[in-house]
Amino acid sequence: MMETERQQPWTTDFYLELPKVELHAHLNGSISSDTMKKLIAKKPDLNINSQMTVIDKGKKRTLEECFQMFQIIHQLTTGPEDILMVTKDVIKEFADDGVKYLELRSTPRRENATGMTKKTYVESILEGIKQSKQENLDIDVRYLIAIDRRGGSLVAKETVKLAEEFFLSANDTVLGLDLSGDPTIGQAKDFLEPLLEAKKTGLKLALHLSEIPSQKKETQVLLDLLPDRIGHGTFLNSPERGSLDLVNFVRQHRIPLELCLTSNIKSQTVSSYDQHHFGFWYSISHPSVICTDDKGVFATCLSQEYQLAAETFKLTKSQVWDLSYESINYIFASDSTRSKLRKKWNHLKPRVLHF
Repeated sequence: MMETERQQPWTTDFYLELPKVELHAHLNGSISSDTMKKLIAKKPDLNINSQMTVIDKGKKRTLEECFQMFQIIHQLTTGPEDILMVTKDVIKEFADDGVKYLELRSTPRRENATGMTKKTYVESILEGIKQSKQENLDIDVRYLIAIDRRGGSLVAKETVKLAEEFFLSANDTVLGLDLSGDPTIGQAKDFLEPLLEAKKTGLKLALHLSEIPSQKKETQVLLDLLPDRIGHGTFLNSPERGSLDLVNFVRQHRIPLELCLTSNIKSQTVSSYDQHHFGFWYSISHPSVICTDDKGVFATCLSQEYQLAAETFKLTKSQVWDLSYESINYIFASDSTRSKLRKKWNHLKPRVLHF
């Protein structure tokens, strides 16, 4: 039966119709080229049209061109109205791709030129989420406030204070913290105090860790916080001596991993799709969630990521369904939200598996 199912030529419709959960999506990296063109049209003084070739390249972008995209996005999103627009566009695109539950993450930014404060940055994202809800999009959206390692411990403490404020006031929309940014900058111990403070308040922790090799000590420091989810974890199971301890720790505590196939290939931390660590964690039935990371910059979508995982690791249609359904277990929202999502999945199951 399984072999027959495997051999069926599924269409991309199956992956599009599959209800999905997205738990690792950076807002700025998720901005599509269509949205960038709208921003460019609003800001002719920036003279960005000369870089349109990079914006139009899509999947053909080199790693260097992906970094250029991040720089252009940074130039284009300087005011609260920009943040509001991109938030709404990103949510709409995820909804159009069959994502039913989305946790967006973004680092609060201050822009003196436009008067945008870190607080108004967060408020603009929350307003975008609110307006999307009012437009009756079939998607439930939450927000994780991100700490960028480049800011150091003082900025991290400010970010935690901001997150705590919105955690208490934003109607269950701000649910947790993300620790991300250049993994070669700063040390994990610099962030322990603010992250522990956040945890004490009830904020969930999604920590990028083990993104580069030879960081066993650094990784263990972050794992000792018992994060609620791990971002990437690319080198946890690498063949380097001693990493078995890290794998055993993650397995023992059943810490879910957010896995982003295209992102790791594009950023050259994984050499090929068949070498992706999704295969290892899936083979030992460890909690794993397929995610996009930066769908705009890396020119992908969650449906494509599921298709890549299925085709690379020879998953059956029902295995793909289970992968999506089980991802509901790892969201940061309440049990009642999980229950609603499971009902939605069960309602859609007969139709989707018919594809």
